[in-house]
Amino acid sequence: MNTDDFIRRRPVYLLLDTSGSMLGPAIQAVDQGVTMIHNELLNNPHAIETVYLSVITFASTAQQIVQLCSVEDFKIPTLKAEGSTALGAALTLLNQAIEREWKPNAEGRKGDYRPLVFLLTDGEPTDEWRGPAATVKARTVGKLGSFVAVGCGPKINRAVLKELTNDVLIMSDTSPDALKQFFKWVSASIQRTSQRIDTRGDDSGLEALPLPPVMKWERDSTSA
Repeated sequence: MNTDDFIRRRPVYLLLDTSGSMLGPAIQAVDQGVTMIHNELLNNPHAIETVYLSVITFASTAQQIVQLCSVEDFKIPTLKAEGSTALGAALTLLNQAIEREWKPNAEGRKGDYRPLVFLLTDGEPTDEWRGPAATVKARTVGKLGSFVAVGCGPKINRAVLKELTNDVLIMSDTSPDALKQFFKWVSASIQRTSQRIDTRGDDSGLEALPLPPVMKWERDSTSA
């Protein structure tokens, strides 16, 4: 392999709850949020060089509706809200995608940067999620840069999200404005992280910007 042709990618996986409870303005806001992230990354020279995007949705089942691809090749999906909340299936797909798509270090070259994962959900899982969650959490030791779980609305089970990651964000509602602020934060944080890679070669994970007022970190006292 010609190492000069290898691009060190920063994979970004968006895991989006598209269950029936997201029907209406909420799913429209999520749809617009994905579009906004894509448009902003397209206009950022640091991000366009390194960021690769994937979208995994979960309702009664889970689908990787956009496989990992460059910002330039990314095709904006159309999201539809229906069904239940198969979080476990989404986490299983995430594990499989990382195994298939993430390129580790190899002789003569460095591999991809560690993936960033953003999970957005507004309800409790309706399938078996603990096994897949344990596999995802084990990846934080070496294969994941950051896993941010965002719970929005009144039906969130915080204990479930804390089983996934120490980086849990809580939003009090699923209004279009609140979701727009979330996606702007995700976009800005990805751009900041990609710029840090470009200028310092730093692969230490997400460089998160300050949260908008609608969001708050919820961390255990033992968390970093």
